[in-house]
Amino acid sequence: MGLPLNIESPFEIHLSFFEVIEKLEKVASDPNNVKAAEAKELLAEIALHPELRDGINTIEEIEQNAELIRRMLADYFPAELSENEIKAVGLPYRKVVFNFSERFKRILDAAGPDFDIGIRDFDEHQSYVLSCCIILNEHYGTRLDFNKPMFYDIPTANGTIKHYRILYNADFLHITPTERSVKLTQEDIDLLLDNYDDLELWKAKFPKESWMLRGFSLMNLYDATVENAVSLLKEKLLSSDLANFKESMESIFRSIYSLPDLRVGFMLYNKEANIFSNTNLDNPLKSYILKEGEIGLDNTICMEFYNDTVQERNYFAIADVERFAGENNSGLGLHLLAEDIRSIILAPVIKNGILLGVLELVSSTAKALNSVNAHKLEMVMPFLTDTVERGVSEFQNQVQAIIQNYYTTIHTSVYWRFREEAQKLIHARRQGESYALKEVIFNDVYPLYGQIDIKGSSEARNASIQHDLKNQLSALLVTLYQAEKFCGKAAFEGERKMVEGFMNELKNPILASTEQHITDYLSSVVHYKLLQQNCSDLRPALDSYFAETNKKSGDFYIHRRKYETTVSLINDKLTRYLDVKEAEAQLIFPHYYERFKTDGVEHNMYIGASISPDRGFNLTHLHHLRLWQLTALCEMERAYNEIKPRLPFQFEVTTLILAYYTAISIRFRMDEKRFDIDGTYNARFEIVKKRIDKAHIKNSAERITEAGKVTIVYSSDTEEQEYRGYIAKLQQQHLLGDEIENFELEDLQGVAGLRALRVKITH
Repeated sequence: MGLPLNIESPFEIHLSFFEVIEKLEKVASDPNNVKAAEAKELLAEIALHPELRDGINTIEEIEQNAELIRRMLADYFPAELSENEIKAVGLPYRKVVFNFSERFKRILDAAGPDFDIGIRDFDEHQSYVLSCCIILNEHYGTRLDFNKPMFYDIPTANGTIKHYRILYNADFLHITPTERSVKLTQEDIDLLLDNYDDLELWKAKFPKESWMLRGFSLMNLYDATVENAVSLLKEKLLSSDLANFKESMESIFRSIYSLPDLRVGFMLYNKEANIFSNTNLDNPLKSYILKEGEIGLDNTICMEFYNDTVQERNYFAIADVERFAGENNSGLGLHLLAEDIRSIILAPVIKNGILLGVLELVSSTAKALNSVNAHKLEMVMPFLTDTVERGVSEFQNQVQAIIQNYYTTIHTSVYWRFREEAQKLIHARRQGESYALKEVIFNDVYPLYGQIDIKGSSEARNASIQHDLKNQLSALLVTLYQAEKFCGKAAFEGERKMVEGFMNELKNPILASTEQHITDYLSSVVHYKLLQQNCSDLRPALDSYFAETNKKSGDFYIHRRKYETTVSLINDKLTRYLDVKEAEAQLIFPHYYERFKTDGVEHNMYIGASISPDRGFNLTHLHHLRLWQLTALCEMERAYNEIKPRLPFQFEVTTLILAYYTAISIRFRMDEKRFDIDGTYNARFEIVKKRIDKAHIKNSAERITEAGKVTIVYSSDTEEQEYRGYIAKLQQQHLLGDEIENFELEDLQGVAGLRALRVKITH
């Protein structure tokens, strides 16, 4: 069988020992050389095998001459070093490695018969260009630096991977041109230097087998497992790709420790809460230590861990967990044994003196991990620390983004203005100067207001309170009668009469203060007195009564819970829908948006050139946003009707829009951390917005809003015509009905002359 090709190259390759033979001939011809006789004897044997000089072409020839080759190369493979050196003869570009040192043989035997030795990450392109660069340096005087570390990844008998750096000695390799070689000009060389990626160009200038590579190479390996594992760890930690992250991390640490059953965990330290948690940012490594999701330092895992890792910031290792469990009273040992952990290392991850978390290395083998080999981690901890710090920082940025998105009013559309002020403040501080933050004001913006209100929510809430209180007072009366039976009639007579009075009071519609008044009396007087009774006969009745006073599960709050659940479900459905749709509306033109949950959902929107100065605002953007708002609110009411049959309470909702044509100014109020209308002149919009909600049609008792219809309040004929156009479009889409109601609103305090359009929303 011919010598197997490993990868394509520009070389015609001949395995030959001609240079070694020539050196032997010099030794043999020197009568003063003590090795002359030995060299003559060896040359006599070599003469019988001319292929050793002329070129070996098959694996069989290597095998047949293996012993003779070993003796020829004895000076290069000292027997005294064979147990220590990892050495062999190799032939570039061919899968040919032979004449192994004893240590190399053992490594390959441990890898198993199915292992196929090959250089890691060495593709045809790299190999071909590297070969051409060798020729350029040797024959054209270039000084191209193309060195790239080459590795063999070889498994051990226990399954871990060892990484060996390959060092080639090419002193016995010689390169000569063949008749197929191409003579290169300086222009050709310059072209090649600018076109590394053009493999076809390189192949054209250095055709296959256009140069002869004759001889052999000496290959030395050294165990670079730890250094290589550290490099791989850096690469993995820097990567944003978390696919197979846990498997990769464990493979790397198994190589470092030569431990096939090693597992890797991590627990994060939350400084603010003073706890360790299993919440590992985006890191899929679970903690093997934490029994629950988190644990506080006041209830820490064990004192040894606390002292060594948390306080002293040192490694904490248990070489023999079983012995540790027997000698210590903490539950850590038993927990580790239950997880099949027999040895463990805990390493604190620290940055600038701050504890970020703890790396966990665990093994099912006793004494495999210990306080001695814990210090192997010193070479990897800096990279792990930077990664955890980066993860914590990114996590905090995400937290900040969520706070920004859900808890403050600094909307993304206006964030640039706040960032601008913040940058000025930071710059001034760095220069040692003072800077007063300027007020954030947006002038000449057009407001849009809309709401979907839960009709009759206040009445429903009062009814649910009334129902629950009646149930509670009825049950309490029964309990009080039993208390009088066991404790004496006079003991609770006053309280019983007070409760009976409350029941009579609840026969009428309740006032806003009724609930608080009754619950305060019950908790501070009646309940307190009942709990002071030391009567075993009364205890079952008391336990039964007080069990129902639990706000989350008791029967005395069942109707209020149904009401609150219904309102919450409606609000959540509507706000999610509105937020998704509003993100689409930002594409029309960047605008400020805020919404509020009440008994329903309200929203404000402000659009104008000052909010996005670089986008070229015009009134067409406003008209598109108004049409979007009308469409979105109608679709939101439709969305509500889809979930309505599944709700505990069957509420109706009403939809309202305020069309306001005058531009106003809004100012960020630093004291309240929100935007508000700027100036008394602009306050009319806020006044109208707050008063139209409960307004009536002029000269009637009918509210302007009606379930199943959208009401659009406006003040001028221009606005009426504009919205009639929008209504016509939505009628064509069968989102609105055909009939359009038009009426005047009753005069409100400080506001007169408003009109409204009202149209049915089709379902």
